[in-house]
Amino acid sequence: MKSSNFLNKLKTEKLLNLVEPSDEISKSYLIKSDKCIQVAKLAYDAGIYENAVSEAYYSIYNAVMSLFFKCGIKCENHSGAVIIIKEIFNLDKLHAIFLEFKKDRIDNQYYLPILGTESVNKEKCSERIKTAQNFNAELKAHIGRISIQQINDLRTKFEKI
Repeated sequence: MKSSNFLNKLKTEKLLNLVEPSDEISKSYLIKSDKCIQVAKLAYDAGIYENAVSEAYYSIYNAVMSLFFKCGIKCENHSGAVIIIKEIFNLDKLHAIFLEFKKDRIDNQYYLPILGTESVNKEKCSERIKTAQNFNAELKAHIGRISIQQINDLRTKFEKI
């Protein structure tokens, strides 16, 4: 499986590993996630839609990091995080959203739109912020429900990749 090979490569490079689960770090990432949504809304209000969409992505990314640290998983690679949400946590719906937002973030941060066009319009930006808020609410609820046994099972599953 291609994704397992990629995750194993990240493990070898020490970019992906098990750490001690931490509620404190998990909560800190949720705070950071909330701040990113606030910045996304400020950028939206200022008409800076590309940056708003990027901040919405980082809000999602930080919520995902919160889940990972709740379970004691440290991942220093965005693509790896997208894979883990699906392969380890089986959160297929959230995986699809995370992947889509990651692609948008890359497009908005690294590529320029054709002169005179916008890569993100007001409506798409508004939808992205709402989607990020819904994603975060769903993931926070998931984090709140996760049991110690589930964390142990996820860590065992992680070790097998």
